[in-house]
Amino acid sequence: MQPGYRSFCPDHPAFAIAMAFQPIMDVETGRPIAYEALVRGSKGEGASDILTRIRPEERYAFDQQCRVAAIEGAVAAGLLNGDARLSINFLPDTVYSPLACLEPTLDAMRRLNVPHERLIFEFSEQAEIGDGAHLKTILDAYHGMGFETAIDDFGAGHAGLTLLGQVRTDYIKLDMALIRGIDQAMPRRMIVEGVIRIAEKMGIAIMAEGVETTGEYDALRALGVRYMQGYLMARPGFRCLPPGHLPEDLAWVARG
Repeated sequence: MQPGYRSFCPDHPAFAIAMAFQPIMDVETGRPIAYEALVRGSKGEGASDILTRIRPEERYAFDQQCRVAAIEGAVAAGLLNGDARLSINFLPDTVYSPLACLEPTLDAMRRLNVPHERLIFEFSEQAEIGDGAHLKTILDAYHGMGFETAIDDFGAGHAGLTLLGQVRTDYIKLDMALIRGIDQAMPRRMIVEGVIRIAEKMGIAIMAEGVETTGEYDALRALGVRYMQGYLMARPGFRCLPPGHLPEDLAWVARG
């Protein structure tokens, strides 16, 4: 049975999915700090083609299968040959018990010899998270097992800074809507600067996603952002781990 085709719901067939991987670059070293696993169809179809087919009652099985497919796909692509981590998206509202819902993930990690510290679990700020108490329980359990966590799409949802007052994460991923044209939009630049200052005081690292232009890159570096993800560095690689790069005219920034 190929990776990505195992079913975690006995009464439901497995979803035909595979994974693409996009590096999150440490621009001070020029190397990936992690790879985000992005769901695709078995033939490379986009995420929207897959997600729109998932019925509400299938979300738990889908979330479980995506976690294992990400681990299997990343290891098959060579993740353990380097020191980059694997960042996996998860759906908090499908987790009825943090430890019970981790069992398929832990089984895959044991089978493939993936250390706990090599995984980051991302959840979107736009996800259904209720009052935050259940999410805090999940994140506390993940941290207790040695995993790192990240808030994805920060700035795109309705929770915002309120969420930071409820839960602890290791990373904040700034939504691309804040990043787009930040070099030419002072209000967004001021917002990002404020989030960075708050994150620094809380011991949270900032990641910027959706970086596409050298102007955005320069503006983020001037604000002190070290971790970036976007087409400027690398597009997602289907079933492979793109090495990622800094354009030649930006290489001096990484060395500085």
